[in-house]
Amino acid sequence: MQVLVTGSSGLIGSALRERLQADGHRVVRLVRGPAREPDQVSWNPAGDEIDAAALEGVDAAVNLAGAGIGDHRWSEAYKREIVESRTRSTELLATTLAGLERKPAVLLSGSAIGYYGDRGDEVLDETSPPGDDFLARVCQAWEAASAPAADAGIRVALLRTGIVLSPRGGALAKQLPLFKAFLGGRFGSGRQWQSWISIDDEVGAITYLLTHDVSGPVNLVSPAPVTNADFARTLGRVLERPSALPVPAFGPKLLLGAELAEAMLFASQRVVPRALTASGYTFVHPELEGALRALLRPAG
Repeated sequence: MQVLVTGSSGLIGSALRERLQADGHRVVRLVRGPAREPDQVSWNPAGDEIDAAALEGVDAAVNLAGAGIGDHRWSEAYKREIVESRTRSTELLATTLAGLERKPAVLLSGSAIGYYGDRGDEVLDETSPPGDDFLARVCQAWEAASAPAADAGIRVALLRTGIVLSPRGGALAKQLPLFKAFLGGRFGSGRQWQSWISIDDEVGAITYLLTHDVSGPVNLVSPAPVTNADFARTLGRVLERPSALPVPAFGPKLLLGAELAEAMLFASQRVVPRALTASGYTFVHPELEGALRALLRPAG
C-alpha cells in the first residue's frame, strides 16, 4: 500500500512512518519547503500550493499536520496559527484528494479529544456533543475541513486523539524528569480525568483504520481513562519515586498562561473508544500501569 502522511516528523507521524515501512508499505511524505528526498512531496498550505500530480495513485492518506498546541503561550496570534495550520492544510489536502483521477480509498484526518471540552465526570463517546472552549472550536473546524474528501466518496475517519504516551515526546516525556527528581505529583486537585493512549496503540489504531471500514469520528484513547491523581500515583510506582507532592494550579498558569494551562492540565475529559472497540480493535496496552512499564522498560 502507498500511504501519504502529513506531519510525518512529529511524535505520532515519525512512529507511524516507522511502523508502515516495517509492515512493507511505501510512505509518501508531504513536507513544507522543497522535496529533498525521494519519498517527499512539497506543499505549502499557507499559500494553497500542493503538487497534486505527485499524489496520483496513493492508496490512503493520514493527515497529522498542525502547529503544536502546547509549544507556545497562547497569544491571539498563536491561537490563529493553531487554527489555520489545521484547517487550511486539511481543506487543501481534502480538496486535492477529491480532485484526483485515482482517489485514495481512505483519509484518516487528525483531530483531538479537545473536541469535547471540559466535561467533569461525564463519560464521553463519539456521539457526545462538542464543548464550547477554544480547543473544542478548533477541533470542530478541523474536522469540518475534511468534508471535500468525504463528499467525493473517500472514506474519512476523524482521529480524536487523547494524551499520547511516549518517552520520546509529549506529556509523558515532560513529566519524567520531574518524577525522577522526586518532584512529581498530581496537578491541582488531581480529580480531572485524563484519557490517554500509548504510542503503540496510537500507531496500531491508525494502521488498523487504514484497512477497516470505519468512518466518522473515532476516539483514539485507551478503554481505561484515569484521574490525574491516579496517573501520578501509577507513574510514581512504575518509576519507584514518590508522587505525593501536588503541583499547585497557580504554577503552571503562571508559566504557560491561564487558558493554555486550563486546557492542557486541568480540563477533565473522560473519553472512551466506543467506535474503535466496536470495530474489533484489540488494544496492546489497555491499562495504564502496563502501558507505562512497557514504554519505560530499560533498553536491552
